[in-house]
Amino acid sequence: MFELSTGINDDSKYVIAVKGEVDIYSAPSFKESLYQSICDVNQDIVLDCSGLTYIDSMGLGILVGVLKRVREKGCNMIIRNPRNTVRKLFKITGLDKAFVIEEV
Repeated sequence: MFELSTGINDDSKYVIAVKGEVDIYSAPSFKESLYQSICDVNQDIVLDCSGLTYIDSMGLGILVGVLKRVREKGCNMIIRNPRNTVRKLFKITGLDKAFVIEEV
């Protein structure tokens, strides 16, 4: 199961913190929650993944969909502080080239 929380950071960026696991079972509610979180946001989004312990291909597909929606608004999505296992998955799938990934 996963948990999402939202807020504005010191740089006035919209931050969505993800905690827990995103898998085939939690993916539908993850997608709904994430899309609701970004629907009215017209600025760069930071997805804080420091608490994300697991994500599967369905979860990655959802993140790609969110990235497309955010870029349609002329903004970007930053993946912040992913754990090593999550970072490796981005690298293996080539998504490290599509997303901005940063450590803070």
